Amino acid sequence: MRIQDIIEGKKEWRAHVARVKALPQDYQIVYKEMQKYLFKVGPVELTDGTGLFSGIIDLFEEDAALGKGVLEVTGTDVAAFCDDLIKDSKTYADIYQESVDQEVNKAMKKVTDKTK
Repeated sequence: MRIQDIIEGKKEWRAHVARVKALPQDYQIVYKEMQKYLFKVGPVELTDGTGLFSGIIDLFEEDAALGKGVLEVTGTDVAAFCDDLIKDSKTYADIYQESVDQEVNKAMKKVTDKTK
Protein backbone atom coordinates (compact mmCIF):
# COMPACT_ATOMS: atom_id res chain seq x y z
CA MET A 1 0.00 0.00 0.00
CA ARG A 2 1.32 3.39 -0.93
CA ILE A 3 1.63 6.28 1.53
CA GLN A 4 -0.66 8.33 -0.71
CA ASP A 5 -3.38 5.66 -0.38
CA ILE A 6 -3.08 5.75 3.41
CA ILE A 7 -3.31 9.55 3.47
CA GLU A 8 -6.36 9.51 1.16
CA GLY A 9 -7.99 6.85 3.33
CA LYS A 10 -7.49 8.96 6.46
CA LYS A 11 -8.90 12.05 4.75
CA GLU A 12 -11.91 10.07 3.59
CA TRP A 13 -12.47 8.69 7.11
CA ARG A 14 -12.20 12.15 8.71
CA ALA A 15 -14.78 13.53 6.27
CA HIS A 16 -16.98 10.54 7.06
CA VAL A 17 -16.72 11.15 10.82
CA ALA A 18 -17.58 14.83 10.31
CA ARG A 19 -20.77 13.80 8.48
CA VAL A 20 -21.75 11.52 11.37
CA LYS A 21 -21.17 14.32 13.89
CA ALA A 22 -23.43 16.61 11.85
CA LEU A 23 -26.38 14.20 12.22
CA PRO A 24 -29.01 14.73 14.93
CA GLN A 25 -28.17 13.04 18.26
CA ASP A 26 -30.62 10.12 17.84
CA TYR A 27 -29.15 9.33 14.41
CA GLN A 28 -25.60 9.46 15.80
CA ILE A 29 -26.48 6.98 18.55
CA VAL A 30 -28.09 4.51 16.15
CA TYR A 31 -25.32 4.96 13.56
CA LYS A 32 -22.62 4.14 16.13
CA GLU A 33 -24.48 1.01 17.26
CA MET A 34 -24.97 -0.03 13.64
CA GLN A 35 -21.28 0.48 13.00
CA LYS A 36 -20.32 -1.71 15.99
CA TYR A 37 -22.79 -4.38 14.91
CA LEU A 38 -21.59 -4.42 11.30
CA PHE A 39 -17.94 -4.64 12.36
CA LYS A 40 -18.80 -7.66 14.53
CA VAL A 41 -20.97 -9.36 11.92
CA GLY A 42 -18.20 -8.79 9.41
CA PRO A 43 -19.30 -8.11 5.85
CA VAL A 44 -16.12 -8.48 3.80
CA GLU A 45 -16.79 -5.23 1.92
CA LEU A 46 -16.26 -3.17 5.09
CA THR A 47 -12.54 -3.41 4.41
CA ASP A 48 -13.07 -1.59 1.10
CA GLY A 49 -13.39 1.88 2.63
CA THR A 50 -16.51 3.69 3.79
CA GLY A 51 -18.93 2.62 1.02
CA LEU A 52 -21.62 0.90 3.11
CA PHE A 53 -21.33 3.43 5.92
CA SER A 54 -21.51 6.36 3.51
CA GLY A 55 -24.70 4.90 2.10
CA ILE A 56 -26.17 4.72 5.61
CA ILE A 57 -25.21 8.33 6.27
CA ASP A 58 -26.74 9.39 2.93
CA LEU A 59 -30.01 7.75 3.99
CA PHE A 60 -29.84 9.25 7.48
CA GLU A 61 -29.07 12.76 6.19
CA GLU A 62 -32.04 12.65 3.81
CA ASP A 63 -34.47 11.37 6.43
CA ALA A 64 -33.21 13.73 9.14
CA ALA A 65 -33.75 16.62 6.72
CA LEU A 66 -37.35 15.42 6.33
CA GLY A 67 -37.75 15.60 10.10
CA LYS A 68 -38.05 11.84 10.64
CA GLY A 69 -36.80 10.23 13.83
CA VAL A 70 -34.11 7.64 13.27
CA LEU A 71 -36.29 4.71 14.42
CA GLU A 72 -38.86 5.70 11.80
CA VAL A 73 -36.10 4.94 9.29
CA THR A 74 -34.57 1.80 10.79
CA GLY A 75 -37.47 0.42 12.79
CA THR A 76 -36.97 -0.64 16.40
CA ASP A 77 -35.01 -3.77 15.45
CA VAL A 78 -31.84 -2.04 14.30
CA ALA A 79 -29.90 -5.33 14.03
CA ALA A 80 -32.51 -6.67 11.59
CA PHE A 81 -32.21 -3.42 9.61
CA CYS A 82 -28.43 -3.98 9.42
CA ASP A 83 -28.90 -7.63 8.44
CA ASP A 84 -31.17 -6.53 5.62
CA LEU A 85 -28.53 -4.05 4.40
CA ILE A 86 -25.93 -6.79 4.10
CA LYS A 87 -28.13 -9.75 3.16
CA ASP A 88 -26.42 -10.11 -0.23
CA SER A 89 -22.92 -9.46 1.11
CA LYS A 90 -20.35 -12.10 1.81
CA THR A 91 -19.30 -12.08 5.48
CA TYR A 92 -16.24 -13.44 7.23
CA ALA A 93 -18.59 -15.98 8.84
CA ASP A 94 -19.54 -17.17 5.33
CA ILE A 95 -15.88 -17.59 4.41
CA TYR A 96 -15.21 -19.49 7.63
CA GLN A 97 -18.23 -21.75 7.08
CA GLU A 98 -17.02 -22.52 3.56
CA SER A 99 -13.55 -23.43 4.83
CA VAL A 100 -15.02 -25.70 7.54
CA ASP A 101 -17.22 -27.42 4.96
CA GLN A 102 -14.23 -27.91 2.64
CA GLU A 103 -12.13 -29.40 5.45
CA VAL A 104 -14.92 -31.76 6.51
CA ASN A 105 -15.51 -32.84 2.91
CA LYS A 106 -11.79 -33.44 2.40
CA ALA A 107 -11.51 -35.47 5.60
CA MET A 108 -14.62 -37.50 4.78
CA LYS A 109 -13.34 -38.22 1.28
CA LYS A 110 -10.08 -39.59 2.73
CA VAL A 111 -12.05 -41.82 5.11
CA THR A 112 -14.39 -43.14 2.39
CA ASP A 113 -11.48 -43.67 -0.02
CA LYS A 114 -9.70 -45.84 2.58
CA THR A 115 -12.78 -47.98 3.18
CA LYS A 116 -13.24 -48.82 -0.50
